[in-house]
Amino acid sequence: MGQKINPLGFRLGTTQNNYSLWFAHPKDYSKGLEEDKKIRYFIKNYVKKKISKNVKNNMIVLSSLSGIACIEIKKRIDLIQVRIYIGFQKVFKENSIKELQINLQKKINSVNIKLNIATTLISKPYGNPLIIAQYIAGQLKHRVPFRKAMQKAIERTKKANIKGIRVQISGRLGGKDIARVEWIRKGRIPLQTIRAKVDYCSYPVQTIYGILGIKIWIFIDKKEVISH
Repeated sequence: MGQKINPLGFRLGTTQNNYSLWFAHPKDYSKGLEEDKKIRYFIKNYVKKKISKNVKNNMIVLSSLSGIACIEIKKRIDLIQVRIYIGFQKVFKENSIKELQINLQKKINSVNIKLNIATTLISKPYGNPLIIAQYIAGQLKHRVPFRKAMQKAIERTKKANIKGIRVQISGRLGGKDIARVEWIRKGRIPLQTIRAKVDYCSYPVQTIYGILGIKIWIFIDKKEVISH
């Protein structure tokens, strides 16, 4: 029987880095972890609210595309640095970053700790699994057939110069009574090779038939091993 493991956790320390970088004593570790969760949830929720206000009739595809690839948190004694990696420039403006910083400072109740939020634009947004999953979620919400949505997502990754992609959707696909799993793959995905840079995400989407689960694996590159 096959044993499954998260591809990101499997590669920590080789091709994958942590998204939270800080040190805490064992008794304070849970508080720091909860604080990270609050920060990430608040930022994602803030962006969703902003997008829902700005959605127009000609932006059907982008209506559920938040454009946030990942949120990196670095903590010091008196400073919390939050770096948001975004796929599209329209997600954040200068005024919205300042507003987000003020609101987030109040939320985490950090009086003596300074909060700094910065954004970094990804050069190839459709090479990121979370943005691809958000794109598919938007398609499924607007009742696009799931196979067509998967094919469209794979077509969008062509410009990203990736070596392989696997898209998997599970749940009541097409409104069927029995849940099933459907997947499509292009290229190769070496999951058991640790030095292979494989990016992964799982993303739930609420449809009229229930919750569907989207999983994306993207094989980016292979780390060369130097022989001595």
